[in-house]
Amino acid sequence: MTTADDGAALARYCLALGDDALIYSHRLTEWMTRLPELEEETAVANIALDLLGQARMLLTRAGAILGRSEDDLAFFRAGHEFRNVRLAEHGDRDFAELVVRLLLFSVWRLALLEKLAGAPDPGLAAIAAKGVNEVAYHRDYAARWVMRLGDGTALSHVKAQAALSALWPLTGELFRPDPDAPFALDRAETDPVLDAVLSAATLARPQTAQLGEVSGRAGRDGVHTEAMGSILAELQSVARAHPGATW
Repeated sequence: MTTADDGAALARYCLALGDDALIYSHRLTEWMTRLPELEEETAVANIALDLLGQARMLLTRAGAILGRSEDDLAFFRAGHEFRNVRLAEHGDRDFAELVVRLLLFSVWRLALLEKLAGAPDPGLAAIAAKGVNEVAYHRDYAARWVMRLGDGTALSHVKAQAALSALWPLTGELFRPDPDAPFALDRAETDPVLDAVLSAATLARPQTAQLGEVSGRAGRDGVHTEAMGSILAELQSVARAHPGATW
């Protein structure tokens, strides 16, 4: 039997995973027309669409519990109501950061989705199972580019290592215990894949400190980086200017 508390926890968790995908998808779309080749533009656009599709399903599942639509959850929540990890909202400074961030995020998300395919909620399990193949491609695409840059020219290696060092502090939050999650995930479940890619790319795992919490709170608790305000201003502007509009 499902209790009200179980339903609330499921809704919060679906929002968290949906917000990860929604905000990351939006960040990737900012790279359209800026990528080095048309082939990469197509690949990154498809990855963004995959994540947007996952976001829609997860927000719909949460909305079914909360009595709200996916559009309402995407466009009419304030920043502190979003539960995405802060890695999702990071703004990539160059292509090296784009692919390194995608690697870190997708290695984690793939391991998580593989476990969630066995989640007790059939809706969440089905969404996770569908996302496994999509995120496996995201991970492999990013891994190929990270190895190509890391083990490429002296300049590409420096840029890839700098990207890894800049993004590493955001990874600790991915493994922060979540009371709403049906399964726990720790670094030991993702390290073998990540270490294999970094080794092939001749990149060193950073030893930098993780991004701190604010009074014990982080992205899952609605505490975000300064970038979140501008992301939502752009993402939500049309819906807020024309509430209820259809086209």
